[in-house]
Amino acid sequence: MAHFDEPRGAPVERGVHRLAEAGSGNPKVMLADKGYDTDDIRGELRARGADPEIPTKRNRKVQHTVNRALYAMRNRIERFFNRLKESRRVATRYDHTAESFLGFAKLAAIKIWMRFVHAA
Repeated sequence: MAHFDEPRGAPVERGVHRLAEAGSGNPKVMLADKGYDTDDIRGELRARGADPEIPTKRNRKVQHTVNRALYAMRNRIERFFNRLKESRRVATRYDHTAESFLGFAKLAAIKIWMRFVHAA
């Protein structure tokens, strides 16, 4: 939850720091939308050796380039999570334990994967 005395982007930046700390190893690329376009986040990613593929906001003085082919993968990932949420149990998080929730999320992912493989 955001506190009123924090800078406007602080909750987002805390989330990115937690994500970086929780991850295994150092990612090579970070795909994100314009909401994550801050100098602090870009600096943190570069310090960890990752290339930030984040489109810049229009009002930014320094515009950064983005690899469009790589950034298009973000859309695929986003669509996959939307398909996962079609599974009611995953979307509403009925499960009481993290293990049970993760198990049903994996089952939903396998179901999506099987439809994809058999359609090809």
